[in-house]
Amino acid sequence: MTVTETAAGRGGIQAIARAASVLRALKNQRAGLSLAQIAARTGMPRSTVQRIAGALAAERLVIAAGPEGGLRLGPELHALAEAGQVDMVEITRPYLDKLSAETGETVDLAMPGGGGLVFIGKIPGTQRLRAVSSVGDVFPMTTTANGKACLALMANAEVEAIAKAEWKSRGGRRRGIEKFMAEIRAIRKSGVAYDEDEHTEGISAVGAAFHGADGGIYAVSVPAPTARFARSRAKLTGAILRARDEITAALAPARRRP
Repeated sequence: MTVTETAAGRGGIQAIARAASVLRALKNQRAGLSLAQIAARTGMPRSTVQRIAGALAAERLVIAAGPEGGLRLGPELHALAEAGQVDMVEITRPYLDKLSAETGETVDLAMPGGGGLVFIGKIPGTQRLRAVSSVGDVFPMTTTANGKACLALMANAEVEAIAKAEWKSRGGRRRGIEKFMAEIRAIRKSGVAYDEDEHTEGISAVGAAFHGADGGIYAVSVPAPTARFARSRAKLTGAILRARDEITAALAPARRRP
């Protein structure tokens, strides 16, 4: 290998490392960041960030955050991430099956993505009348039990940004941010979140979130018709907390790997 080839290889590795730094800076930044903000977070010159961002945008790994500018992670990156979720679905399936068998209700597995909460796994319940959703559906985060459970694992600033952006996109503020943040704090203490006729009239749910082996946030939820949910609330809450703890324990060895 010549000196020129060695230098070219090092340059390629550096370019990859810099691109990864830009993508990491945009992680969880649903409202996006400006080039100047990315430069400040990565320690790179703005001109370098602009050049890297252009290359990433050409591959749809980043896209414009909105008409006012800025960048956020793009659909191609989300597609790649979702393609890697098969293992998480398979890892959690025995626990989701057990939870559904114990409660007789539908059990969903979801994660933040696609501008909301993406359903990536589902175990249908045995009840004749049950909640209906499909893998691939994207639900709001602020009005769903699993969405609120995911938000409770995020930093306050990110929660507020997501909530405000979601309320704005839906045509106005659903509630005061102070009241919503108080609910998030309560979820952090109890470990469970509830949706009682918030997202869909006549359907209520309980949800609990956890960190996956990949560091991502996931949530298990049990939806049911509101009348039946009210009668089974305590049972469903206990069952979902046990399932969350069992999943977390099963994932612990994977998270400890170097």
